[in-house]
Amino acid sequence: MTVKVGVIGGGGFGRGIALSACRAENDVVLWTRGFHKGEGAPYHTTTDLAALKDRDIIFLAVPSPYMSETSTALGAHLDGRHLLVHVSRGLVGDNLQTLTRVLHSTTPCRRVGALAGPLVADALAKGTPGGGIVGSLFPEVAEMVREAIAGPALKIYGTDDVVGVELASALVGLLALALGYAQGLGIGPSALAVLCSRGIAESQRIGLVLGAREKTFAGLAGFGDLVAAASGDDRPEMKLGRAIARGVNVTDAGREAGAHIEGVTIAERVASYAMRMHIEAPIAATTAAVLAGKMTAQAAVAALMSRQVWVE
Repeated sequence: MTVKVGVIGGGGFGRGIALSACRAENDVVLWTRGFHKGEGAPYHTTTDLAALKDRDIIFLAVPSPYMSETSTALGAHLDGRHLLVHVSRGLVGDNLQTLTRVLHSTTPCRRVGALAGPLVADALAKGTPGGGIVGSLFPEVAEMVREAIAGPALKIYGTDDVVGVELASALVGLLALALGYAQGLGIGPSALAVLCSRGIAESQRIGLVLGAREKTFAGLAGFGDLVAAASGDDRPEMKLGRAIARGVNVTDAGREAGAHIEGVTIAERVASYAMRMHIEAPIAATTAAVLAGKMTAQAAVAALMSRQVWVE
């Protein structure tokens, strides 16, 4: 069966999703605000959100600061039959609201989900082997994502822990930024392994308070995604972290990374939320301080290495 796929976002990730859907021999329309680098691509492009009203499933590859505005405008053309799936690593507001909640509040669609895991734009565009996971309360959402973009080289799994998937994805984005920064400082493999393992434990603590299941952070959305980052999938968060370690300011480092990095905007909010809720989150706090220019590299390493070791 041919699936009518809509994609919102003309950036690298949006184009990657669109190309994956085309490889699955589906009918694809990509919405973009204007200039699009993919002329000659096998999908259709549009600047009119109304053109997506006949789609079966719509992927939103939109940075979190623009999600509410975009989904509100999109919602005017949709009804309850549409399935919506976002691919953002962002969280909204001081209480770390997930983006499926934004989609619920701004559109008439109830069957929504989040696509996460070790997916990067270049790999999606080229069709290299990989996998991801869909978090949704509705099994048909994960099934439709499989029909829309999966294939011999792309495996899609599913879980009903949508909150866990969204939080794991966002927090791994933050950890990948920290990991890239540590690599840029020349930190060795052993210390990087500590950073990864403690980062997942920190993410689990935050996730549990927000209603996620602990095991989700040990799966594709969490640990699997972080393994891909540490293994060198060259995602934008890693590039940005390495650039900051070289002394490049955050704004220029973002341009160098070539993408909107959600971890930059959520670091302070995650750290503040953890403090308010009395959650131990030293990696988030240190990353936020470094990004804000309040802590040097030497101080950041010292702060993390001087923390008390707890037996688990």
